[in-house]
Amino acid sequence: MLTALDYFFTILHTGVVMFCLMGWAWKGTRRYHLLIISLTLLSWFGLGAVYGWGYCPSTDLHWHVKRELGETDLPISYIKYLADKLTGVKWPSSFVDTVTIVFTLSAFLLSSWLNWRDSR
Repeated sequence: MLTALDYFFTILHTGVVMFCLMGWAWKGTRRYHLLIISLTLLSWFGLGAVYGWGYCPSTDLHWHVKRELGETDLPISYIKYLADKLTGVKWPSSFVDTVTIVFTLSAFLLSSWLNWRDSR
């Protein structure tokens, strides 16, 4: 059951990350994109003020499952975990965090502008 949950979180989390990066590109998904990316930023900075900057409930639950499966030395960031796993390189957390925030804020601003433009 834990292995199935691990796969579920991997697919869900990676899907949300990809949607946050690309969901603005299609007119039909722009409103959903703006909602999801806004909730992501609210989590990072709203819940993050309480639980630590960049807090993500999905990562928190996923890491709980991975620890139950015996995985250790998990980074704080799912993006860092994914980048390390996909490339085989141990990326510096500060670099991954900087790239993540730049791309996320860019996608948020682009989505905001496109949603505003579409509503006019």
